[in-house]
Amino acid sequence: MTGIPLISSIAPFAASSDLWFVDIWGVMHNGVRPFASSVAACEAFRKQGGTLLLVTNSPRPHESVARQLDSIGVARSAYDGIVSSGDVSRSLIDAWAGRRIVHIGPERDLPIFVGLRAVPGASADNAEVAVCTGLFDDETETPESYSALLQTLKARNVPMICANPDLKVERGGRIIYCAGAIAAAYVALGGTVSYAGKPFRPIYDLALRTGSELRGREVSKDRVLAIGDGVGTDIAGAANFGVRSVFIASGVHVRSDELLPEAAGRLFPADKPQPVAVMKSFSW
Repeated sequence: MTGIPLISSIAPFAASSDLWFVDIWGVMHNGVRPFASSVAACEAFRKQGGTLLLVTNSPRPHESVARQLDSIGVARSAYDGIVSSGDVSRSLIDAWAGRRIVHIGPERDLPIFVGLRAVPGASADNAEVAVCTGLFDDETETPESYSALLQTLKARNVPMICANPDLKVERGGRIIYCAGAIAAAYVALGGTVSYAGKPFRPIYDLALRTGSELRGREVSKDRVLAIGDGVGTDIAGAANFGVRSVFIASGVHVRSDELLPEAAGRLFPADKPQPVAVMKSFSW
């Protein structure tokens, strides 16, 4: 059990917030369809004068994320802007312009390189840096599928840039691995990995700056609320940045047969970052 409140409506937090940072995958949609209650909650907050940014660990730039949301059916009326891990990772990648870069991830993530001087094309055998955006086939592969590739990189101490720190997400009721799981496996081998997305500070700095620009004035951190389903990303990142958070239960952390109060007690012990509330689903 836990003393963290279990709530069914996010509405009471609207009055104490000017800016919401809302996670996408697992909160706004499940990779296949949008969550209607989440979209409605975001629209309601905006109608009350709030500014809402979707803050995501997607490795794609925000323009590409917006197009993906369009294809899934998440209405643009639900948000004011998007800040992605892909946005903040691009500066890390471009620092390697002119060097041999191997891309680990699907072709759909290649927009992260568009407009950069740094371009991929190397192999694991001759790369000077690896950029990991995900698994080549996240429907069938696991981090173990990359054991040989990672061993090859580690043999030459090739550094890695992880453009999506998420370990896994829920897609249509199934759990799939993300770039963060590949990066974690590389760290376990002794490899060096750089991150910029949640829970790391660069993405929050950009989100706060973007939100302040949209509102036309600086937003105080005590007027920011982060909403997400990632314990080690959304909740830990918000705590590290000094803003409040609300945890949304999803299959990533909460079992289908588990009561939410018990899950909250397991996920948020007293010595770990705490959300101000937990919700079974995101709704107004």
